[in-house]
Amino acid sequence: MDLFLQRLFDGLTNGSAYALIAVALVLIFKATTLVNFAQGEQAMLGAFIVLQLWNWGLPMWVAVIVGMLISGILAAGLERTFIRRFDPADHLPLVIITLGLFLVLNAVAAIVWRYDPLAFPQLFPHGSAITIGNARLSWYSIFAFGSCILVLLLLHVLLNRTKIGLSFRAVSSNLESSRLCGIKVGPTLQFGWALAAAAGTFGASIYAANPVLQIEPSIMLRALIFSITAAALGGLDSLWGALLGGLTIGFIQSVVVQYIPFIPNEMTLTATVVVLLIVLTLRPSGFLGTKTVERV
Repeated sequence: MDLFLQRLFDGLTNGSAYALIAVALVLIFKATTLVNFAQGEQAMLGAFIVLQLWNWGLPMWVAVIVGMLISGILAAGLERTFIRRFDPADHLPLVIITLGLFLVLNAVAAIVWRYDPLAFPQLFPHGSAITIGNARLSWYSIFAFGSCILVLLLLHVLLNRTKIGLSFRAVSSNLESSRLCGIKVGPTLQFGWALAAAAGTFGASIYAANPVLQIEPSIMLRALIFSITAAALGGLDSLWGALLGGLTIGFIQSVVVQYIPFIPNEMTLTATVVVLLIVLTLRPSGFLGTKTVERV
């Protein structure tokens, strides 16, 4: 029982981190119906900026907030320079561009910070918050999950109670109708990219602050794969679905795979994809995604 509880706690920890990164993917998909393959590298670069700001003497949480702002500005610049000139409905060039940005951002991080793993400062208190037998729920797990809930609540308020948020929802609902209503589509999509980059930087900072991890340019590769799967599982246009999908992936990784003897740990990603295929076969829109309605 102690081992089972510990694996549940580990699933909560991993799932919260995946959900935070999946939220950034969902924000871009809501606006453009495009999966941004550079999202993980944008988040990684933001985490390195946070680390650099901390090395320059800023308090850690101040460094995180400033890093989120810088990441948002950089993402807004990327959207204005590379994305806006293409038709949002034509996904092929946009996918190629995001894959190119993936390679460029990874190379930039490698040039500046090298591939040597670096210790990321702790964002939360050390030690165990709850101990049940030999199972320990760390403060990191509690605060990571709490941070995910806080981000989703803030995004909910932003998208439902502010003018720019309502414009963003309108663009994500119908691009042409939004343009006819006078909404500036370009700046609104730019806002979405900036918001997604800021959310991704926060998620990457939480992920890198895990005591068992160190930050280096490829830190987000594996996390991005799990996060994309989590976003698809929860519903690519649902923010709360990203949380549900992230927790599902975390529990599959930490609990389900560990109790099926013929699935080695190296096959965790494969098992996750199998679960994704089963869910999407039964429910193509994911757990909380919007069902596609076609007129005939």
